[in-house]
Amino acid sequence: MNALAIAQQVRAGTLTAAAAVEQSLARITATEPKVNAFTAVLAERALKRAGQIDKHTRRAELSLAGVPFAVKNLFDIAGLPTLAGSKIERDAAPASRDALLVRRMEAAGAILVGALNMDEYAYGFTTENTHYGPTRNPHDLARISGGSSGGSAAAVAAGQVPLTLGSDTNGSIRVPSSLCGVFGLKPTYGRLPRLGSYPFVASLDHLGPFARSVADLAFAYDAMQGPAPDDPACAQRPPEPTRDRLERRADGLRIAVLGGWFREMAMPEALAAVDAVAQALGTTRLVELHDVDRARAAAFLITNAESSTLHLADLKQRAQDFEPLSRDRFLAGALLPAAWVVQAQRVRHAFARQLARAFETVDVLLAPATPCVAPIIGTEWLEINGQRLPARPSMGLLTQPISCIGLPVVTVPLWGRNPAAPHLPIGVQVIAAPWREDLALRVAAELEAQGLATAPVAALN
Repeated sequence: MNALAIAQQVRAGTLTAAAAVEQSLARITATEPKVNAFTAVLAERALKRAGQIDKHTRRAELSLAGVPFAVKNLFDIAGLPTLAGSKIERDAAPASRDALLVRRMEAAGAILVGALNMDEYAYGFTTENTHYGPTRNPHDLARISGGSSGGSAAAVAAGQVPLTLGSDTNGSIRVPSSLCGVFGLKPTYGRLPRLGSYPFVASLDHLGPFARSVADLAFAYDAMQGPAPDDPACAQRPPEPTRDRLERRADGLRIAVLGGWFREMAMPEALAAVDAVAQALGTTRLVELHDVDRARAAAFLITNAESSTLHLADLKQRAQDFEPLSRDRFLAGALLPAAWVVQAQRVRHAFARQLARAFETVDVLLAPATPCVAPIIGTEWLEINGQRLPARPSMGLLTQPISCIGLPVVTVPLWGRNPAAPHLPIGVQVIAAPWREDLALRVAAELEAQGLATAPVAALN
């Protein structure tokens, strides 16, 4: 069942929270040997919390009553070290309390069942983690799940839990959503507080949910909204609920497709997905942005510089304990000239101004989420429109420019766009102006209602 179906039954008393958690735990036990999405399963904690929900005198008021969920292991979980996908953090003291978003989810009645695999320190797009093993794509176990929130997307796609939380710095919610065939939301930068999460790039990090339906996504997002005075990066805006706006769908919205870079760096299946969405929404308008490649380069430089500063002491003392796929990038970031980083910030601000002008005449923009469907685990190179490109960083070709300026994005999954692999999904980014998550969710709801965007549970073949 999806999250809202579980919550409805738990509120009505036709399903106990304990039974919902037991079903989730059983599914995790049955599928984990194939998927490898979890790094910790919290059965005792989850069942204890389920018992509390079942006795809750105001259970009928809990929007996510009894819904099992799990979080990327960069979220603090009381009693566990916050791994952030690393070996080094195993030696850290256990977290003294849950991350703020975990507490908000549980305040809405959701029940935490575990922590999820990821790329080390969130620096990657594949979740081919050397320390904890690769998380496999539930729709094709030979392929990557995407990253860095690969465990978060795979757990939803495999039917282990109906909701998960992840993070997105350069595409880490949108890439795995696309490759695993689930819905994902990257809110506006600063919308959701990050208290109790392990940082990657402070000026680019976002937290957000994954789900198998748009309504589930909206309910989880709404449960996590609100100011957090102790978080300097949080915008301190009051909650702006989205779930009641979904029924309006795409009515009256001005929608356009992003051209240029967003078509040049996409394979045929990605273009087919965007074109199908545009046709379903009745739009033929094309918007061309300038300097998209420079915006992506700016995101790369800012990521390199900020993240390497955070890990500089460990790079000096414990370089051998880093994930080989990320260590060299951290080291390179530590050597970047300051002038390059300053110039990257200028490019970033210029690109943001350009998008602000675009949103004066459109409400929503469409673009592919990944250049292709999920590659085989271990793939080193991709051929994209005649260019031979390194596979792992190229998964973020189409997400990084948008991350750089903090816009809200919902990724919607489509199927059958690659004739050679019709069983694999690929996602489309539904991009809105800052603080207009509701518009992106409305368009996603329209596509779901038409049956174009769906997130079925994987067969695990």
